Amino acid sequence: MPDRSRTHDRTHDRAHDRAHDRAHDRAHDRVHDCVIGLDVGGTGMKGAVLDRSMRPVASLRRPTPRAEGPDVVVAAVTEALLDLGRPAAERGLTVRHAGVVVPGIVDEGLQRAAWSANIGWRDLPLAAVLERGTGMRVHLGHDVRAGGVAECALGAGRGMRNVLFVAIGTGIAAALLCDGRPVVSGGYAGELGHVVVEPGGAACSCGGAGCLETVASASAVASRYTALTGRTVSGAAEVAALTERGDPAARAVWERAADALAAALATVTSLLAPELVVLGGGLAEADALLLDPVRAGLSERLTFQRRPVLARAELGDRAGCLGAGLAAWQAAGYPDSHPPHLFRHA
Repeated sequence: MPDRSRTHDRTHDRAHDRAHDRAHDRAHDRVHDCVIGLDVGGTGMKGAVLDRSMRPVASLRRPTPRAEGPDVVVAAVTEALLDLGRPAAERGLTVRHAGVVVPGIVDEGLQRAAWSANIGWRDLPLAAVLERGTGMRVHLGHDVRAGGVAECALGAGRGMRNVLFVAIGTGIAAALLCDGRPVVSGGYAGELGHVVVEPGGAACSCGGAGCLETVASASAVASRYTALTGRTVSGAAEVAALTERGDPAARAVWERAADALAAALATVTSLLAPELVVLGGGLAEADALLLDPVRAGLSERLTFQRRPVLARAELGDRAGCLGAGLAAWQAAGYPDSHPPHLFRHA
């Protein structure tokens, strides 16, 4: 059995150290000109140096080398943080804090990447590793939860207290804002992509079968079209374009994905009653082509439940990066640029 008292002590010590650092910085009137926000996805990384108004001073996009293994990904993340810090330093700007958000199960209390099917991390003290490699204070968070916080602070969810944010990309995950606070549940909340929508269906990277990710993720949409037609496509965006042009195989794949999403959202709506559902990620770039059939499928499945408004994310693929930046400002002790309640977990 794990020693939970030691886990609690380590969590408390780390939180105490960070609080001490913030107090020390304030006492010595050190200026935090900017922070870094870095979103590490299964396919690519998006990063920015952000000022207190969340305006980008510098930005970066590059692929995530996940095929080369988790150690190579860690090295690439370290390099990305250092590369983002250089243009800030050249302009005389101080950057001491970085927010890094990753997919999978993230223990934000211990600042560990507990598990990621897409990248291969298991129980990795990622924040500490990145701090050693960069000399920055690093706050580790979950990519989709960070995106949800950003949408609620800066985007489609402004002013709403019960919001479900769903990111549909290489995988599918969700973030829930309940009564104004993010639901974390030890880092395990929000794994919508692993809700079973087709019992006995295709094998999933999580070890299960028939998960929503195997039907409605961007990668699943592209691979399903290729399996049906024998034609390789560049990605889900091409399947969306083919659907609009009337390709019958593309339409079948697209409708199957939208229906599966509607089924999963109906379950979440019955359990958690969000006022607003925000769809983000690559698949949501299709806009009405996705939102209209999902909205119709959700409406068909709901009876007495509160019907949520369904909207496309406003921040696009910047949501995770901006959420990481917001968390970095919070960790630095400067909550004035965003609502601090968004970082109090339910």
